[in-house]
Amino acid sequence: MSDAKPAVPSRRQAARLAAVQALYQWQEGQDAPADIIEQFLKVRTGEAGEGGMRRDADRPLFKDVVEGTTTNRDALEAIVTASLAKDWTWARVDRLVRAILLAGAYELVHRGDVPLRVAINEYVEIAHAFYDKGEPSFINSVLDRVARQARPADQK
Repeated sequence: MSDAKPAVPSRRQAARLAAVQALYQWQEGQDAPADIIEQFLKVRTGEAGEGGMRRDADRPLFKDVVEGTTTNRDALEAIVTASLAKDWTWARVDRLVRAILLAGAYELVHRGDVPLRVAINEYVEIAHAFYDKGEPSFINSVLDRVARQARPADQK
């Protein structure tokens, strides 16, 4: 038996997870993005469970992903929709999956400093935290198509 401990998510992983949770909340339409960001940074930091954000999360990354995704929503939604399989529509996609796809697409399109594989893998791992069926594979394939569109020069 191995004595290895499970890997603790990095500060950036914690920020991405919180950003997905914030984007999920934003899709409910009851709170403005700035209000949600403030909730996470001032109130929900350190809360345990799915509703909070780790104290050591990368706050600038969290804020950038939430602000950037909400500001560029229409363009990101169009890119993701174009990357869905032919028999899928945006309306058919689960709200949490939408939040993951939008955040991942934001990083792929607007964060050239983040390597493609890192962005895709981070959001697939977030999907694994919530789903145990086909959603992580679905997210992987959609984000891979987004990456090909967003950064064709970075492809192998």
